[in-house]
Amino acid sequence: MDVMPLLLLVAGSAAVAAAARRGPVPPPLLLVAAGLAVSYVPGVPDYTLDPEVVLPLLLPPLLYTSASDSSYLDLRAQLRPVALLSVGYVLFATFVVGWAAYLIIPGMPLTAALVLGAVVAPPDAVAATAIARRVGLPSRITTILQGESLFNDATAITAYKVALAAAVGEGATWAGGIGEFLLAAVGGVGVGLVLMAPLHWLRTHLSEPLLQNTLSLLIPFVAYGVAEQVHASGVLAVVVVALYLGHRAWEVDFATRLQEEAVWKMVAFILESAVFALIGLQLPVVLKGLGEYEGAAAAWYAVVLFVVVVAARFVWVFPATFLPRMLSARIREREENPTWRGATVTAWAGMRGVVSLAIAFSIPLTVHGGHPFPQHNLILFLTFTTVIGTLVVQGLSLPPLIRLVRFPGRDRQAETLAEANAQAQASRAAETRLDELLSDERNALPPPLADRLRRVLESRRNSVWERLGQPNPVTGESVDDTYRRLSREMISAEREVFVRLRDLRYIDDEMLRALLRRLDLEEAAAYREAG
Repeated sequence: MDVMPLLLLVAGSAAVAAAARRGPVPPPLLLVAAGLAVSYVPGVPDYTLDPEVVLPLLLPPLLYTSASDSSYLDLRAQLRPVALLSVGYVLFATFVVGWAAYLIIPGMPLTAALVLGAVVAPPDAVAATAIARRVGLPSRITTILQGESLFNDATAITAYKVALAAAVGEGATWAGGIGEFLLAAVGGVGVGLVLMAPLHWLRTHLSEPLLQNTLSLLIPFVAYGVAEQVHASGVLAVVVVALYLGHRAWEVDFATRLQEEAVWKMVAFILESAVFALIGLQLPVVLKGLGEYEGAAAAWYAVVLFVVVVAARFVWVFPATFLPRMLSARIREREENPTWRGATVTAWAGMRGVVSLAIAFSIPLTVHGGHPFPQHNLILFLTFTTVIGTLVVQGLSLPPLIRLVRFPGRDRQAETLAEANAQAQASRAAETRLDELLSDERNALPPPLADRLRRVLESRRNSVWERLGQPNPVTGESVDDTYRRLSREMISAEREVFVRLRDLRYIDDEMLRALLRRLDLEEAAAYREAG
């Protein structure tokens, strides 16, 4: 097996993503553009997107890291809009896009058109999360987009299976399609509910952080594989497990959390970078089999389908945003008033991604009886152009759109005050507990050590309040930045001494590593206290 193409893909996409983080263009868009540019460079190997790799091997960890970073409580609070988008909109888009394709493409059967509709219906989990983080959307909209992108793949994959069964001649019916959807949805959630408690128990009872993080890397594949084995939705199983484990991550020891955060950040960075680069690299593969549809006809179909995809989302999002509130007094009482700004951004943030392409590549070449699948290569091409079009057009224009509609900015002062009050309550509880422990003679400490515990507690309590201070009048540097800089300078001086003592053989490398680890943790704590 030649691993060089894989190494080139990972290294190249990581380099482009790292460069993009320093510029104004969101990394997903630059990665897609780089993939498109590199795809025709002589000597670049073919990177055909294999659905047998993407769906079971790339999708679970990407969903897991996105879901575990999401808020279960926020998603529960936004359950209705998330469900309307992840289920209602996906089914609506499947029929609207499928019907449009059936009308404009000569000779395309309605069943094949619905396959295309299901393929391009779901906005992408990775694209939505990556761009939402970059442009700083309000938290409610970010929660809705993240929730939609976590659950909509399950709806789209099920709709695709039903449409595909009808297209290849397996006699799918409406009743059968609804039954399959319910089996996938209920089964996927059920598998997630069954697995989440045992997996959490394992996470909290394994004694070694290394073992706990190994389990963490296996969890998304276990959840996905078990669900798929019983013909349920692996996507929903992964999301349910990840939401539960993320919600209860505080019960895992600190060493595991520190390692896990670093490990999953690296995994997500590598996979997201490779996935978006892979999208661009599919261009030669898609064009190679286009055949009779090359030229103006294919371009016309691509433009019309892109416009239909974008318009259908607006047609769904605005009524889904405002009608429930108009029809229900209970919703008006319980939920904040939605705005046209939020609905506009939600409607425009419908970028498609690698899941659509992976599903399209899984369409069989033939139907029952051995006849070619109708317009197979054209469906693949239209999926590719829709993915590229939404990523480039909507992705590039989303930041200017957010600036144009002028969302109210986050109240940093109020957030800091809330954090300070929470820390004050926690510190009082810790101080009470410390007094209780020190009153027991079994916990007796020399006064200097007891005072040190109290000083650490007081420092933690005061650190948030101190961040409300004014910027330095000489340098303009914020209190946060000054605190971080001085902490780094002090710790850097200590590191230099430790390294010099190691070079003089006063301490050995094992001791050096232990001392540096302690400084690393202190620097991380100082960074978090100030940030």
